[in-house]
Amino acid sequence: MSAEPTTPTTPSGYRWSTLTRKDLTAWAALVNHLAVVDGTEEHLSAEDLGEELAGPGRDPERDTWAVWDGEDLVGFASVTVPPLTDHSGSARAYLGGGVHAEHRGRGLGTALMDRAEARALELLGQRHPGVSPAHLSAGGGLEGSSAGELLAARGYAVVRYFDLLTRGLQDLPPVPAIEGVELGVPRPEDEEEVMRAHNVAFKDHWGSGPTDPERWHEHWASRSARPGVSTLARGRGGELDGQVLGYVLVGQWVDREAYVTILGTVPQARGRGIGAAALAHTLRLVADSGDFDAIELDVDSDSPTGATRLYDRLGFTRKFRTVAMRRPVTEVAG
Repeated sequence: MSAEPTTPTTPSGYRWSTLTRKDLTAWAALVNHLAVVDGTEEHLSAEDLGEELAGPGRDPERDTWAVWDGEDLVGFASVTVPPLTDHSGSARAYLGGGVHAEHRGRGLGTALMDRAEARALELLGQRHPGVSPAHLSAGGGLEGSSAGELLAARGYAVVRYFDLLTRGLQDLPPVPAIEGVELGVPRPEDEEEVMRAHNVAFKDHWGSGPTDPERWHEHWASRSARPGVSTLARGRGGELDGQVLGYVLVGQWVDREAYVTILGTVPQARGRGIGAAALAHTLRLVADSGDFDAIELDVDSDSPTGATRLYDRLGFTRKFRTVAMRRPVTEVAG
């Protein structure tokens, strides 16, 4: 199935614009409303959204849309197209957004998607001309959500399930000692080396692609990053001496709640329990900081590295499941 641009619909009675920095407070209010009513708990502050709006490769005047009812922001959409294909060679566009619960059923979701998909196809053509395969990607929320229904009606299908796992900070597991491995917290000067390790570690992870320095820095140095409770595992002695073997990077968006943004182990170091040791180390750091009551993370339920078993052993339990949805693009125009 190909994705073709459509003539955007425009429901009456609303004002349309793009998202700007002066809209950050209203945007955050809508995003946090959606986190509650849709049950996804994806809370963001105005400052977090300001970083997103200014992110590399983003042109807010062309890549975002906002729908207003008077002074209230009631809908938005955004598009991001990475400059590199994923590890399978596929070009992809990510579409995000939502509509306030009181304004659903009026065609706003369809109107926003019309615009976002058209822009996504344009960006794919600019950044990945002639690449095949390609796809449009969007989060479908919890199973059976209104977002998932809208996406399904537009030709998207569920391609993956992700579990949000949570754990309190009591009865923590011991941090195992692994011969030839040293655990510590990341330093600013580790940024490039950890990026290289990450690009190697995620080569076999579904849907992932190489990260370029500009986008990695956005993640590494964001206001939400919590390096003081993150963990690096380095080799000590032997062929892997000094190399980053594994990492657990932590962020924070919700008061008293830590969130594991990325966890990985390079392929040549797998099977030694390094990922489990690094996460156990982070659990201790999070608990000892006194700044948190819980820690959470999302995991691909079909992860090829057996990550779900690792988290089970460390006391994490599933909170809920969300779906990832895709619509194929058979040909990217140049």
